Amino acid sequence: MKWHIGCSGFYYKHWKGEFYPADLPQKSWFEHYCKHFNTLELNGTFYSFPKPLSLKRWYDESPADFSFAVKAHRGITHYKRFNDIHERVSDFYELIKNGLSDKLGAVLFQLPPSFAYSDERLKSIVTSLNPSFNNVVELRHNSWWIPEVYDEFTKGNISFCGMSHPDLPDDVIATTSDLYYRLHGNRQLYTSQYTHDELMQLVKHVEATGANQCYIYFNNDIGAAAVKNALELIKLTGAR
Repeated sequence: MKWHIGCSGFYYKHWKGEFYPADLPQKSWFEHYCKHFNTLELNGTFYSFPKPLSLKRWYDESPADFSFAVKAHRGITHYKRFNDIHERVSDFYELIKNGLSDKLGAVLFQLPPSFAYSDERLKSIVTSLNPSFNNVVELRHNSWWIPEVYDEFTKGNISFCGMSHPDLPDDVIATTSDLYYRLHGNRQLYTSQYTHDELMQLVKHVEATGANQCYIYFNNDIGAAAVKNALELIKLTGAR
């Protein structure tokens, strides 16, 4: 199994002195991040379409074996909610593919907590995504944890994003050969640090899926918990 283990974002000022050396200039933070991790989940793309020059810079400044997961713009997932968004999704795909090329690992579509399950919504997701990309969908309403969704995602070659979250199921679910899992903090959102035993359990569940590769990102950025957990998970899996 190929492990891609990293953090959801890297540009956190509160990591200075915790992960980034106090005297390290911000322009060197990404380089420092790449020395420790083999992947990064880009979250800024949720708020604004990335600029081609920014994508090219990330591509050029990262190691040859580095991979990126890119969160889709909120216009697709939160404003339009997968209604009449084919052109916008196509434009987003083209932009990130041209910019990140072979380092584009996955495209993450995160839906809001108010987006509850319906047959129509499931169909709109599946028919809106290009199966030639490694598409991942993160649902934030617990009505989506049902076999019908898993089956349709498998048919559409879409990864169901498992997650550790205080208010949602923490199942490790593989609907494609590429597993995707996000850790947001299981007791206090974005803050809780995971224990050694919790990380060992995660490794056990991931390996049990038989996935070819997995993408695991820590989003518990407060107190640099994400960095600490990701580095420990790398040691546990021998991923780097």
